Amino acid sequence: MQFSFEPLIQKLEQLAETENEWDAMSKKQLLERVLAFPELREGIFDTAIFENQAPLITDLLADYFPVGLTHNEIKAVGLPYNSLVFNLTERFKSILKEAGQEFEFSIRDFDDQQLYIMSCCIILNKFYGTRLDFGKPLFYDIPTSEGIMKHYRILYNADFLDIIPTDKAVPLTSADVNQLIDNYDELSLWQAKFPLDSYVLKGFTIITLFDATIENAVSIFKGKLIDLESEAFQQSLNSIFSSIFRLRDLNVGYVMFCHEGNRFSEMTLVQRKHSIVLPTRTNSAEDFLVLEQYWQLISDRQYLAISDVGEFVSKHPGHSLAGPLLDHKSGSLILAPVIKNGIILGVLEVASPHIKLLNSITAHKLEVVMPYLSDKLEKIAIEMESNIQAMIQQKYTSLHPSVSWKFRQAIKAGFNEIPGEGQTIEQEITFENVIPLYGQVDVKGSSKSRNLSVEKDLELQLSSALSLIQSIKEDHSTAHYARFYKELNELLVVVKSFFRADTEQQVIEYLGGTIQPWLMANRADDNEAAIEEYTEALDKQKGTFHTYRRKFDQTISQINGYLADVLDEEQVKAQRIFPHYFERFKSDGIEHNLYVGQSISPKLKFDPSMLSDLRIWQLRTMCKMEYIHHSNLSTLPYPLEVSSLILVYSSAIAIRFRLDEKRFDVDGTYNARFEMVKKRIDKAHIRHTTERISKPGTITIVYTSEGEQREYLKYIGILQQEGKLSSEVESFEVEDLQDITGLKALRVGVIFAF
Repeated sequence: MQFSFEPLIQKLEQLAETENEWDAMSKKQLLERVLAFPELREGIFDTAIFENQAPLITDLLADYFPVGLTHNEIKAVGLPYNSLVFNLTERFKSILKEAGQEFEFSIRDFDDQQLYIMSCCIILNKFYGTRLDFGKPLFYDIPTSEGIMKHYRILYNADFLDIIPTDKAVPLTSADVNQLIDNYDELSLWQAKFPLDSYVLKGFTIITLFDATIENAVSIFKGKLIDLESEAFQQSLNSIFSSIFRLRDLNVGYVMFCHEGNRFSEMTLVQRKHSIVLPTRTNSAEDFLVLEQYWQLISDRQYLAISDVGEFVSKHPGHSLAGPLLDHKSGSLILAPVIKNGIILGVLEVASPHIKLLNSITAHKLEVVMPYLSDKLEKIAIEMESNIQAMIQQKYTSLHPSVSWKFRQAIKAGFNEIPGEGQTIEQEITFENVIPLYGQVDVKGSSKSRNLSVEKDLELQLSSALSLIQSIKEDHSTAHYARFYKELNELLVVVKSFFRADTEQQVIEYLGGTIQPWLMANRADDNEAAIEEYTEALDKQKGTFHTYRRKFDQTISQINGYLADVLDEEQVKAQRIFPHYFERFKSDGIEHNLYVGQSISPKLKFDPSMLSDLRIWQLRTMCKMEYIHHSNLSTLPYPLEVSSLILVYSSAIAIRFRLDEKRFDVDGTYNARFEMVKKRIDKAHIRHTTERISKPGTITIVYTSEGEQREYLKYIGILQQEGKLSSEVESFEVEDLQDITGLKALRVGVIFAF
């Protein structure tokens, strides 16, 4: 990398020849001053010039660093990903001054390897026509004088940069480029293709920072929510909320709200207290908060802010909050109800040792995190309910009839070992030497269809909001219209062209937090009907703003419904062949497992021919499921196709009942290969192609040995004679998967005219 102002000097030379006499004269005078320092053009190797010639450099950059904005903008000059910066604006200087002399100026989570490879990517884009998008967000984390960490997003303007190859540059072939693209983490490979000093980055960049503290803190908060019960999360909460509120020494707590008994409760069944002042095992919430605060917090779903704890306690010395607040030495406090679908799930507590800093106004800063916290607490509430139900029910529940005998046997053995106590020993329930049969009927393109349905619904809602606001403006002049019009149109562009995983949340939060409250506040006789129509359209069960998503959900539900019905009906026939353990799962389609062997039904004689009969049964049942789906395709809200897949696995395995999960799973490392293959073949491709092994209207049979191939070709022949499968059978190899090689497959079409 080499600092140079040559691109800027060339531009000044052009302007000096074309602008009016007065402007041209000032630029020529500036250029004459530059001539005395040729290194400004040719390349700066001694960084002392930045200090010695600071006034000259400032004049060179005057058009890009307006004096009037120096106290507002956070800008400087430097090179990409380099810590050396100069010509800082006054605001940038003050930020670094607050950080202190010991502060080390560096990009977060950015090391020398990333610098090297990203520099190489810039070269690939410029000289080899690639379009590599490597621009992940970069941040500087800079503390204030009070110790509050602020986060600044970094933007580089590279208009004044040039890349120059040297005689050390290595010409790359298209194969080299493809190899690099597929091996981002292989630093030695990048260094071989781009030796040191093979290219020179010459010029400078204008670096602009913007304060993204709140957005970044929310992002960190979302990531930390995964480990909400951990001590590490609890410790990070205070730092995150300090950044959001821009206040130091904040303390954050949270409790669940139990509607049975109107009580606050622990976050989980783990005995760990996270609350600051609210009780978790005392009287009801109404008794603790007293009536006024109870209705504000729990019943009205409003924030409860106490800006001066001392004043509050002096006015209410007997209040149930007084003791905990004094014990905690709080100066001000916010209690915020966490709500999902109109139901209160818990309460977030934010406390400061200083009075007045937390109040009813600052409380609304919590709105940026509450949706994510409510989603997490809802999941915890569901998990808690599942745990409670599990404890209420007997130890083993809903057992498949084919294996229930072994659980009864274990319970009886437990009673025999501990006579008279009525307790059972947790014995392992295992079935050895069983052969697994796995199949799935998968809805193709479900993720794409799901996203498309959400996009259409959001587009309709945004367009309706635009039309509604336009009609209100025509009748009532409003200063908010221009901003709303701009923001809604920007969101429409995002929905139509840049839809991502968080786009739906972004749109819903904006409409729910900005547009809908404004519409409610601007209701009038002449627009009330239109606003009421818009509000009714928001209803998820009936409203038009959820039409396409409802159609998609109905489609998946219908497909899963009739496929499951077919499988359950045919399972009765399969159990007659030989009793076996059976389970099925619904997602975007239906998966099923069969485990068959002597150990599951020891009183009956298991013959290998029974396995053949079950395999024919499975293939025939998959044909029927395909046929039923084809028959129902025209009646579905979305005409989604399905594809079917069977995994042939001839090695005997063991399955064990997992007490923690209340389900059977393969037992041991060796047996786990079956599960690995199951999970990885779903999205597998035909070897040396980009085509998936499964496709609509066919059944794909994955196997490993020639014996399995011959066996299934025989079964296919039987179903071809029955008129269920087409005469053409494809045979191919499956691509190598992670830790799995040597898989092969047959694929045959289904005849939809039974």
